[in-house]
Amino acid sequence: MILEQLYLGCLSQASYFVADPEGDALVVDPRRDVDVYLELAERHGRPITRVALTHFHADFLAGHLELAERTGARLHLGARAQAEFDFTALADEATMELGPSVTVRVLETPGHTPESVCYAIHDRASDGPDPHAVLTGDTLFNGDVGRPDLLVGTGWSAEDLARLHYQSLQEKLLSLPDETLVYPGHGPGSACGKSLSGDTVTTIGAQRTSNPALTLPDVEAFVARACAGQGAAPAYFVHDAAWNAQARQPLASVLEAARRPLERDEVLQLRDEGASVLDVRDVDAAAAGCLVGSTWVGLEGRFASWAGSVVDLERPLVLLVEPERVDEAATRLGRIGLDTVVGHLAGGPAALATDDAELQFWERLSATSVQELLASDAPPQVLDVRGPGEVAEGAIAGSLHVPLVELPARLEEVAATLGEQPTVVTCGSGYRSAIACSLLRQAGVSSVAELAGGHAAWLAAGGAVVVPADVASS
Repeated sequence: MILEQLYLGCLSQASYFVADPEGDALVVDPRRDVDVYLELAERHGRPITRVALTHFHADFLAGHLELAERTGARLHLGARAQAEFDFTALADEATMELGPSVTVRVLETPGHTPESVCYAIHDRASDGPDPHAVLTGDTLFNGDVGRPDLLVGTGWSAEDLARLHYQSLQEKLLSLPDETLVYPGHGPGSACGKSLSGDTVTTIGAQRTSNPALTLPDVEAFVARACAGQGAAPAYFVHDAAWNAQARQPLASVLEAARRPLERDEVLQLRDEGASVLDVRDVDAAAAGCLVGSTWVGLEGRFASWAGSVVDLERPLVLLVEPERVDEAATRLGRIGLDTVVGHLAGGPAALATDDAELQFWERLSATSVQELLASDAPPQVLDVRGPGEVAEGAIAGSLHVPLVELPARLEEVAATLGEQPTVVTCGSGYRSAIACSLLRQAGVSSVAELAGGHAAWLAAGGAVVVPADVASS
C-alpha cells in the first residue's frame, strides 16, 4: 500500500495520497496548488482516479476542483453533503476499491460538521480485515478533537454538533483496534482545535488513553469541554466553509490576475477606490516605510492564515511584493480563498521612494527601551494582541488585551480607546504585533510602536509579567 501524508506547515494542514501498488490513487483533502499530487502520481505510476474531502473545511480552500479538472478524477463527499458541483455521495460503510489490495471504507462521523466522514484504509495484503490506518479529518486530532462552533448561525448549535461528535467518536473511531494509525487533518497551530500535539501521526490506542477529549466520563462533560474556551475563529473561516461546497474559479486564474503589474498611480487609485493593499515584505522594510492605508502581513510567517484574518475577502487586493515572489504570495493567498488579487506594484516595493508622501512608519523598540518607557513619567499604553491562553501565562502589567483575530472588527473601538497616547504593541514573537501596527496606522493611531521580538524578547530581557485579573478569574 502507498500512503503518504503531505503536511503544509504554514496552514498546519495535512492531505493524503493513497494508492494500490497495482491499481489507482485517491487524494484526500488536497490543498489548492495540486502539482504535488500529480508529481506523486507520476513517481508511483498510479493514476489519480478519486478525490475525496472529509468535510467542507473552514480553514483552507481545498483543491478538489482543481485536481478533478487536471486528472478527470471523480469527486467524493459524505452522504450528508450538499454541493454545487457533481460528486459521488458516500454513505456509512461504503467502500472504494483502489485495486486488488487496498480498500477505503467510509465512516460517517458527524460532529465537527454535519457531513464529516473519516476514511479507514484497509491493506488486505498485509493487515487482514482490520484497517491499517484511518484518515480522521477534523473529527479526531492528536491531543484534541475538532471544534463544534464553526457552523453556529447556520441552523446548528455548538452543543448539538458536540453531541453528534461524541457519538461519532465513541461508536466509530474508538471501536477501531488500538494499533490503527490515526492520520488527522491538522497539527499544532491550527485554529480548528485547542491543544493539538506536535506529532502528525498517532494511534487509536494512544488517543484512547491520552486525549483529554476522549477520557471524559460522559457526553455532557464532552459537550462542556468542546464548547468552552474556543477562541474567535479567523474571519475567512465562514467564507471557506461555504466556498468549498461551491463551484469557483481555479487557482490558475488567481495567479494570472496577480501577475499583472500596476504602476504606482494605478495602485493609489485602486486604494482610494476601496481596494486593499497588502505589503508582504520583511518587517524591517515595512516599518521603515509602508504605503498609507496598506496592511502588512509578512510572507515569512503564517502568511495566509493571518492575511485571511485581517484583509477583507470581498475587496480587490493589490500586492506589494518583490516581482519574483508574486506567484508565491498569490498561491498562498489562494489556499485560503483570498482570490481577489488584481495585480502587484510594478517593480515591487522598491518602486516606492523613501521620501514618498504616501508612506507611513512605525517604530520597532527593543524590550529594554520599552522597559525604560514604562518606567518614565509618561508611560505608553501596551496593547497585547496574543490569544487568551497566552495572556493567561503572564502579560505586561496594565496592558490592554485584544487578540489579533478580533482586532479588525474592533479597530474603531480600539483606536478610540488609544486616542493620541503613545502605544506599544506586543505579541508572542513580533509577527502579530507588526500586523496590528499596520492596522492601527490605517485607523489613524499616529503614535504606535511594536515591541520587537514580542513577549519572548520581553522575558529574555527580564521583563516582569502579571496574570491579568480578568484572565485569572475566568
